[in-house]
Amino acid sequence: MTERQVSLRREGAVALVTLSNPGRLNAMTRAMWRALRAVFDGLHSDTALRCVVVRGEGGAFCAGGDISEYPSFRFEEASLREFHENEVWAALQAMLDCPLPLVAQIEGACMGAGVEIASCCDIRLAGASAKFGAPIAKLGFPMAPREAALVHGAIGDVLARDMLLAAGVHGAQRLYDAGFLLHVLPDAEVPAAAQAHAARIAALSPQAARLHKATFTALKSGGAAAQQLLATAYDYADTAEHREGIDAFLGKRPPNFRPS
Repeated sequence: MTERQVSLRREGAVALVTLSNPGRLNAMTRAMWRALRAVFDGLHSDTALRCVVVRGEGGAFCAGGDISEYPSFRFEEASLREFHENEVWAALQAMLDCPLPLVAQIEGACMGAGVEIASCCDIRLAGASAKFGAPIAKLGFPMAPREAALVHGAIGDVLARDMLLAAGVHGAQRLYDAGFLLHVLPDAEVPAAAQAHAARIAALSPQAARLHKATFTALKSGGAAAQQLLATAYDYADTAEHREGIDAFLGKRPPNFRPS
């Protein structure tokens, strides 16, 4: 069941990670959070891949958490903490730590947990009818602190406050205007556009992608991480990809970035 609910399929150098919870708009179960972590832990060392597309099955991205499970664990502090820190955040951290570029293919509902998962992605494309929000205040509880900080950083202060304080639900155009989305597309065009964008990334230097992601993470963290970045920022000087990219440009030919 877990493997079916979070599946991984490879198409050349692109991985397709699909959330699937039929009948519940791909709402995340506890098993799905654990499976999502396992999938991304496995991607960290996969040198054959160059990009990942994260998507939902059946025309929805993810409608949040699967609330049918909540009475079994949310009313005890220890089990609630275990869920958020060792299941939800562990999965989100595995996504954030992934050295590969992540593209979110957002269709339909992107609520709560869906917004959190999308916030871990580097590039987000959505259909015009997609809806975004985190109306959990209606259910009597807040978004966990690290999850809220993640969403706040990705979508900005104004929309984060409205989603969490007023249970605001917003359309794709509003999220595009806030800088959360790269493109808003006709719904039918989203899958092809996401995969085309991933293919475009996969044709570029994987070394450059990996180092750019490390730069974004270090600069956001600041302090010692930023200093370490400055100390190692030019280690790529004598690498095959560096030489190949420049040689290809000077030779007026497409580069061939082979797996390392």
